[in-house]
Amino acid sequence: MRPPALTLVALALAGTAACKDPNANVARATTSAATTPSAPAAASASEHLAINPATSTVGFTGAKVTGSHNGSFPTFTGSVDLDPARLENSRVSVDIDTTSITTDTPRLTTHLKSADFFDVEHHPRATFTSTAIAAGGANGATHTITGNLALHGVTRTITFPATITVTPAEVAATAEFVINRREYGIVYAGMADDLIRDDVALHLNVHAPRAPH
Repeated sequence: MRPPALTLVALALAGTAACKDPNANVARATTSAATTPSAPAAASASEHLAINPATSTVGFTGAKVTGSHNGSFPTFTGSVDLDPARLENSRVSVDIDTTSITTDTPRLTTHLKSADFFDVEHHPRATFTSTAIAAGGANGATHTITGNLALHGVTRTITFPATITVTPAEVAATAEFVINRREYGIVYAGMADDLIRDDVALHLNVHAPRAPH
């Protein structure tokens, strides 16, 4: 008879082969210890814009051996300080209410709020503040954004590709990138025969309306 430990390993390996990681081809954010933002260059005509949560989304995809789940944070605020003459001088910040988390499975939503994951009772907010925006990015992105992401009581600097467009009506940005949840102290492993993957993909779609000129 196969020892119980070997049985669990076999089940995990079988599940891994059956379920492809949905985040395998998503760009990976680079991370490091948090940095202090440098003063932005003087803007030629800086505009302070509020992100519209009605047309913007902050979502994520997590996976385990046997499948994956999609979720989002419906409640958040944010702003863009836009330099229309030089986008790289602009800044963006987002403040997320982690208690608003929702997923495609109610039971999972409840579990993600617990101390095993986001521990929203003690960490009800997650924030991102950019420290630099550079032209050009991976996978055809128009820019690369660097900033400090505070999540689950841990703040780290992350860098990720984003596509940013500026029109007379709005500033819009989309980004999709992977972070390692363990770097933010979220280490719950899951069931022995259905382990949770460390990589989580974040999906950002941000719209900030501009005032008519």
